[in-house]
Amino acid sequence: MSQQDHNNDENQQASSIDQQKAQRHKARQQKVKQGVDAKIAAAQDEKGILLVLTGNGKGKSTSGFGSVARAVGHGHKAAVVQFIKGTWACGERNLLEGAGVEFHVMGTGFTWETQDKEKDTKAAMEAWESAEKLLQDKSVNLVLLDELTYMVSYHYIDLERVLNALKNRPAMQHVIITGRACHRDIIELADTVSEVQPIKHAFNNGIKAQLGFDY
Repeated sequence: MSQQDHNNDENQQASSIDQQKAQRHKARQQKVKQGVDAKIAAAQDEKGILLVLTGNGKGKSTSGFGSVARAVGHGHKAAVVQFIKGTWACGERNLLEGAGVEFHVMGTGFTWETQDKEKDTKAAMEAWESAEKLLQDKSVNLVLLDELTYMVSYHYIDLERVLNALKNRPAMQHVIITGRACHRDIIELADTVSEVQPIKHAFNNGIKAQLGFDY
């Protein structure tokens, strides 16, 4: 066998192996597609989704605001209630208010800064009363309750009052709740729950929160 014939034979074998790999890949992907198609066919119900974003990792509020932006991008009406936020500027608010998103901000900052439970409780209740109105408004497609979990954990807002408002909201209204240590009863009620876990955080290495990235 000449060198040329030998090379041609090797090329044919390589081509055959590549074809077999391609066929196996296609077969695997067809099975995946069948599974996905079956799930899509089975998921035909439509309802307002209660989404909880909890855990100790960074990105819960950011994810919530991303969903708000998505809703607004589709022409839906969205509103935001922020609990336990600092008094500094909020980039998401600067952008989304201009797109018609209604904001209600507790505005007292973090509880370890105020160190005033009575003041915090009053501010939390005022913000929650705004939330309750939104949770009764059929015209609002999406409500983001940012950092609500802390209000329940600190007993600033009664758990049963929160559950009642969530259960009795308009049938097609979506709600997103963010914050660490979400109460198990809210998790049980939720349709979707994602837990964000920390692997590394720049702050722990002495890097401060930065405008345009962290807030």
